Amino acid sequence: MLLSSALRVVSADVTPWNNPYPADNAAKSILYSVFQERPKHLDPVSSYSENEAVFTGQIYEPPLQYHFLKRPYELIPLTATAVPEAQYFDARGKRLPDATDEQAVAKVIYRITLRPGITFAPHPAFARRPDGSYYYHALSPEITQRAFTLNAFPETGTRELIADDYVYEIKRLAHPHLHSPVASFLGKYITGLNALARELRHRTYGKAEFIDLRAFDLLGARVIDRYTFEITLSKPYPQFVYWLAMSFFAPVPWEADAFYSQPGMAEHNLTLEWYPVGTGPYVLNENNPNRRMVLRRNPNFHLETYPDAGEPSDGAHGWLAQAGQRLPFIDEVHFMLEKEDIPEWNKFQQGYYDTSGIAPDGFDQAIRVGPTGQPELTDTMRAHDVRLAITTQPSLNYIGFNMLDPVVGGNDRRARLLRRALSIAFDTEELISIFGNGRGIPAQGPIPPGIFGFKEAEAGVNPLVYDWRQGRAVRKSLDQARHYLAQAGYPGGRDPASGKPLVLYFDAATTGPDLKSQFSWYRKQFEKLGLELVVRSTDYNRFQEKMHKGDAQIYSWGWNADYPDPENFLFLLYGPNGKVRHQGENASNYANPAYDALFQRMRVLPNGAERQRIIDQMVALVREDSPWIWGFHPQAFTLYHQWVGNAKPNLLARNSLKYRTVDPVLRAVKRREWNPPRLWPLLLVLIAAVVSIVPAVLVYRRRRYATAL
Repeated sequence: MLLSSALRVVSADVTPWNNPYPADNAAKSILYSVFQERPKHLDPVSSYSENEAVFTGQIYEPPLQYHFLKRPYELIPLTATAVPEAQYFDARGKRLPDATDEQAVAKVIYRITLRPGITFAPHPAFARRPDGSYYYHALSPEITQRAFTLNAFPETGTRELIADDYVYEIKRLAHPHLHSPVASFLGKYITGLNALARELRHRTYGKAEFIDLRAFDLLGARVIDRYTFEITLSKPYPQFVYWLAMSFFAPVPWEADAFYSQPGMAEHNLTLEWYPVGTGPYVLNENNPNRRMVLRRNPNFHLETYPDAGEPSDGAHGWLAQAGQRLPFIDEVHFMLEKEDIPEWNKFQQGYYDTSGIAPDGFDQAIRVGPTGQPELTDTMRAHDVRLAITTQPSLNYIGFNMLDPVVGGNDRRARLLRRALSIAFDTEELISIFGNGRGIPAQGPIPPGIFGFKEAEAGVNPLVYDWRQGRAVRKSLDQARHYLAQAGYPGGRDPASGKPLVLYFDAATTGPDLKSQFSWYRKQFEKLGLELVVRSTDYNRFQEKMHKGDAQIYSWGWNADYPDPENFLFLLYGPNGKVRHQGENASNYANPAYDALFQRMRVLPNGAERQRIIDQMVALVREDSPWIWGFHPQAFTLYHQWVGNAKPNLLARNSLKYRTVDPVLRAVKRREWNPPRLWPLLLVLIAAVVSIVPAVLVYRRRRYATAL
């Protein structure tokens, strides 16, 4: 009787017992994902981390964005009507041709016109009384002391996005109490930005005091009319247009700044850092970094449609099925806190997370190497109809030589041959296989795939390190490396001065015990040539100090693209960007006058045949000089379930959630299928109960019978 009742309950319950979500969410259009740590900055003036961009990219809208499907990456308008073009002027204000010598340019103007009719998401900062006054702009301390969330302010409002909102945010880069990681860099270009910063610093504003930036002029950011504004640069910077797709140039309404600047608000996390205000497809509906963060559809989101063109293979992948349909497709996105990889991986397999990366411990469960040597899904993943998206990241990991070092540095033939020998001996393919689970492609130069200037196949191979055989790049033999080493004056890897193996030093920042095995592998690469490698590991701050002083000899470094332009990688080897002498990002302190001259020409040219020709010359020079062991371009492996659509990775578009689709009905079916109730524990409990009850019943009956006798 008890067992049959339990079985009836099980059969009637269609919700899996291990479902971590409310049952009534099953039919809703919700995408489930994870986050591992609280995003520190959600204010666009300060936010610069990937875990923050997951949120800010869906909430804020800078003037431009990246096309979701096209590669190479392409800038397109977002709130602007067009991608602005630079206008060059001389010191007298005369318009100059686009091909003008950089030295003749006194200022550069970008004019941006906005689409009318775009409005902000509902927010208390915009709420007005019938007389036009703001409900919540003059709150008493008694009210703010009792307010712990935005729910304390039930009235909301909105208004149209205008040019003033973008200019206001640019002025915020100069705010004395806001830390923007790009303010000093942009101050070199945006006219008057540094001057405004000095003016604001000299005034005695309290840390929590509202500074109404509308009262201050900024020469480099000027409103022309309601929908038009101009940004003026003091010198040419062709890559500046890419900054217009970053959150630093997203609009911030003065009303939000005034609302959050009231006394007592910051103490309760009532700030832009916690509750952003934007025009994007989603609003941050719940910010609970100890449990979950929830994005909800912005009811005021303007008209935007899914792209109708992409790469040739996009149609076959189903990534054009929603062409022309209105965005966004998903109503909510729930990010659940998962500090460990294993729980995230298990919940993905159960269907409770819609997408997932692949942790090293779970790689063999998800990926196998196919007959052609390419990664493919395992049978377990195929049985669940999981999809795999592989994309090469616009980034580079490399091993660098300090060109100021007396042994591995310098531009003489001896040093170049030594570096070339090490480049051949350092088996990047094996490094990717062992420590990256095959997730990467060997670099042939500084420019990654997807960036203009990159060349594929034989045309892009580094001929000093690889040979092209039977349609693929093959690393040159160790005999060739030993030959170069002997020509460099180190036959058999021996230092002629001491007769002992040449000792080289690798400086690194130790971030965990896992690096020990990787350092051991590095030593073996050098041992193949008879060389001795000494690893000098230290904490990150000490490592940074050594790099700035030029005390490191060989080191490991990496770079992620800020924007998809070859300048963003080629500048890493530009002489005036040397880390020791100029505190720049040229960590190898490489300096070649011919390369520097070509860089100056390349950086101001538009993409085209002339720019490609100059890039080819630059790449040939650095291959010859070998300031780096070129390393590899990492690849991102993303898994997503069959009910998720439009999951094409776009590693530069931070606002891609608006393109995703989800089929909640199919998801609910699969969750029930993959998470059947386990009845055997219940059966064991019932059997144990019966076993324990029967003796008691028998004893009771025996005693009762004995009493009757």
